[in-house]
Amino acid sequence: MNSAHRKTLAALFAEPINGALEWRRIEALLLAVGCKVVEGSRSSVMFESGGLKVRFNRPHPGKESLRYRVRDARTFLMSIGIEA
Repeated sequence: MNSAHRKTLAALFAEPINGALEWRRIEALLLAVGCKVVEGSRSSVMFESGGLKVRFNRPHPGKESLRYRVRDARTFLMSIGIEA
C-alpha cells in the first residue's frame, strides 16, 4: 500500500463519513489490499477477498462515492481485517 492508499484509508474511516471521496480512490485501495475485481454489467463491480464479496455500482455521471458507498467499503475492509 502506498501513501495515496493510506490517505484514502484514513479518509474512509474518518468521521463524519465523507461522501465526496472519489470512487476511483476507493477502488484503487481495494485492489491494493489484494481484492480481486469482477466486472458486472453496466456500472456493477464486485470485489472479493478471502471468500468475502461486496458489490457496488460505480457512481455516474459524477465521480463522488456518496456516503452509503463509503460506509459499505469501510464495512467490507473491516470484515477482511483492514482498519485505519
